[in-house]
Amino acid sequence: MTQPVTANNTLHPREGGGLRQPSATSPEAAASKVSSGAGAQVASIWPGLANPDGTRWHYLDTAATAQKPQVVIDAMTRALGSDYATVHRGVYARSADMTLAFECARRKVAGLIGGAENELVFTRGATEAINLVAQTWGQQNLKAGDRILISTLEHHANIVPWQMLRDRTGVDIDVCPLTEDGQIDLDAAQRMLTPAHKLVAFAHVSNVLGSVLDAPRAVALAHNVGAKILLDGCQSVARLTVDVKALDADFYVFSAHKLYGPTGIGALWVKADILDAMPPWQGGGAMIDKVTFERTTYAPAPQRFEAGTPAIVEAIGFGAAVDFVTAQGLPAIHAHECELVAKAREALGRMNSVKLFGPEDSAGILSFAIEGVHPHDLGTILDEEGVAIRAGHHCAQPLMAHLGVPATARASFGIYSDESDIAVLVRGIERTMRIFG
Repeated sequence: MTQPVTANNTLHPREGGGLRQPSATSPEAAASKVSSGAGAQVASIWPGLANPDGTRWHYLDTAATAQKPQVVIDAMTRALGSDYATVHRGVYARSADMTLAFECARRKVAGLIGGAENELVFTRGATEAINLVAQTWGQQNLKAGDRILISTLEHHANIVPWQMLRDRTGVDIDVCPLTEDGQIDLDAAQRMLTPAHKLVAFAHVSNVLGSVLDAPRAVALAHNVGAKILLDGCQSVARLTVDVKALDADFYVFSAHKLYGPTGIGALWVKADILDAMPPWQGGGAMIDKVTFERTTYAPAPQRFEAGTPAIVEAIGFGAAVDFVTAQGLPAIHAHECELVAKAREALGRMNSVKLFGPEDSAGILSFAIEGVHPHDLGTILDEEGVAIRAGHHCAQPLMAHLGVPATARASFGIYSDESDIAVLVRGIERTMRIFG
């Protein structure tokens, strides 16, 4: 049985995956009130986990999008209601206050990964962040004959933008293979990398396999041949401690909605000297210094990359989500999820006809297939059991081809997950196997 951690700001997985905190009025305490599996208590902090009849919804699709704690919802409600005003332009007090809150959120988001606020661009999500890099830095710096290295396990968002850049500039794309257990093979990457490689773009944690990249080594390999490196942190920032300065990464992207924050906003972190040299991407208000009919001069980074009225309320929610996970403690979150994945792997591994994918030490994610059962059928039956999983190619069709399957089923865990989720998942799989006999 998973044992609860009793220190402040730490996980208490046996009691609904919640956290204990002494002060009942602090934001940290607001994030820790799930103390049992009872629907009403779950709903007090995780409203999305309560079914209409008060029972618990067994949500195992956190890798797609995380449920939102009430503290994030409350912060956004205030921002959209009593605190609402535009940012950066108003001379009245509420606009000034909202501007401070907006920029405070930027500072929190940057600080989560060890970056500075002047290096952090708000985007619509990680997908837009990668496209921004491809269409600014990539267009400016890459040419025919240059090479980009990606890997077999990448999300489409870390494949398609580079293909579009290839079609415009003539750069070549190489694909790094995986090890037998689904890790990016950095020994192969070392052999493949040449001075012609100008960019390496890898997922920090695979959204399908949960495999964790040896990021320090990947950065060193890229820099050894003079290449820049972009890390897709969508699946890492909600469970791993990230320090982009210590890593010496060049670009780091992630989204808010996988971090228990809102959809519609993400972050692009770029080393200051690289960001300052990147040209604007979209034109409009807020990203300019001065406009005449003859010419326009641009604001400094990061504002130069944030044309138009920003996602103000979403930024406030993003900042609140950072506060939330910081209060929990990322090492505790990671340990909690790893223990649940290990238990799930053990339970599913005992079942005939179930094939597991990815490494034994996958981070919060478990993909699997059942012989003779399409993942969509499994997902439908599990939904009848009150369990939500992901079924499909997970925006990683090249990886599916590598695995030799059209799709997989994926169970992914979060702060709120506990062993009851595994028990109901196993029960639903057993029922499915009886149906398909």
